[in-house]
Amino acid sequence: MELIQHVPELSAYLAEDEVIDHRHPLVREVSERLGSTTVDAYVYASAAYVFVRDTIPHSMDAGDPRVTWRASDVLAARTGICHAKSHALTALLRAAGIHAGLCYQRLAGSDGADPVVHGLVAVRLPGWERWVRQDPRGNTGGIDAQFSAAEERLAWVPRRQFNEVDYPVVYDVPNPAVLHALRSSGDRDELSLKLPTAL
Repeated sequence: MELIQHVPELSAYLAEDEVIDHRHPLVREVSERLGSTTVDAYVYASAAYVFVRDTIPHSMDAGDPRVTWRASDVLAARTGICHAKSHALTALLRAAGIHAGLCYQRLAGSDGADPVVHGLVAVRLPGWERWVRQDPRGNTGGIDAQFSAAEERLAWVPRRQFNEVDYPVVYDVPNPAVLHALRSSGDRDELSLKLPTAL
């Protein structure tokens, strides 16, 4: 699938805002720690991915009711759903000058019911002519998502028979419907009722 930039200017995918707050001291601290042992952008991006995937539990897996959405808050609280973890990874990548954006899938339960929008990150390393999606959700229950520069190694491949979808757009900022659900929810149970079922 060919990914499409929501904003033509590549510089938009290095920008900071209220959500992707990559100039926040905590984001900078984590970025500098990860960068202290890496030799190039690919190694750093891979290390940042593994850090978010493996050291920040998905709140559903951990049974954590807290809702985080700002990258620095995700790093501080060490919890978040897929969207929040994607915000954190995007911030860590942008902090190191690596172009990163947000992508989405529409997924459903094992029987095709209860669809929900799932959050991913798209990375474009120096010298790359294309975006590659990464899924920092967390590997549990047989999930084996990995950082990859070539073939995507995501948590899930959409099942067409259940109307699951890969959305091709790479957003420079979170999708407004997703962000509204995150910001307006008092806990994870409320969030599960507010997350969009499609984009």
